[in-house]
Amino acid sequence: MARVDADVHGLLVIDKPLGVTSHDVVARTRREFGTRRVGHAGTLDPQASGVLVLGLGKATRLLTYLVADDKEYIATIRLGATTVTDDAAGEVLEQADAAAVSAVTDEAIAQAVASLTGDIMQRPSAVSAIKIDGQRAYAKVRAGEQVEIAARPVTVYEFEPREIRRSDEWIDLDVNVRVSSGTYVRALARDLGEKLGIGGHLTALRRIRSGRFAIDDAAAGLIPVGDALRSALPSIVIDDTAVTDVRFGRQISETAFASEEEGDVNASSVVGLLDSRGDAIAIARRVDGTFAPIVVFT
Repeated sequence: MARVDADVHGLLVIDKPLGVTSHDVVARTRREFGTRRVGHAGTLDPQASGVLVLGLGKATRLLTYLVADDKEYIATIRLGATTVTDDAAGEVLEQADAAAVSAVTDEAIAQAVASLTGDIMQRPSAVSAIKIDGQRAYAKVRAGEQVEIAARPVTVYEFEPREIRRSDEWIDLDVNVRVSSGTYVRALARDLGEKLGIGGHLTALRRIRSGRFAIDDAAAGLIPVGDALRSALPSIVIDDTAVTDVRFGRQISETAFASEEEGDVNASSVVGLLDSRGDAIAIARRVDGTFAPIVVFT
């Protein structure tokens, strides 16, 4: 029988399989490690697989700084039909006729993809976890309500077609996508279909990277909090006197830093602070030439 609230701390990168919810993964991790303190940095739909970053114990306090990271996916978009959910799990709403589908050229697809790259306004899928009047949008849709979610700014850093496969009824487009946090790849599929006039939806989605964590990290096991902090933020090793100050919540001067730095510390307003052994001490914010602790780990 697993212990409850075991002394387990660190990040865990999971390669989530299809058909499993992010909540299912969190629940199983709680049982496996014997701790209730488990959270994740960005959910994945049951129909998607790939990188799911979990925080255990003290590392849950890092998740806030990981959620906003960019994400990278490989996906398949089916052009020629729209669905209720903008993916293959939903009922088909409209099917384009074969002539309209065959009229869409590779050049037209490339132009439409280019128009959805960069800083864009995106209307999230109605079947999403966004809250409207205190209730998740997907719950409202399932209850039969009409849901309209306002468009919001997102950034599509890369939207690259890899392969186009055609049939009489549809066009399947394999793509690589790298996007800012809060971007819905399902909505990209829907909008691409709209621009081409034949509709579209997502049929496959795999997240291959979330921030600095990639699929290969799923084999690394539990990542200690200090190593996780280095991965999450530009980090600095501080001397022993500064460690004591930080533990009491006091600001420290930049002169307290040892020589070791990781990441572009000068370009960041928030950094990780570690002791000489590499243990995580705090997350701190730059304030007028000093660093003020905002999260203290010890």
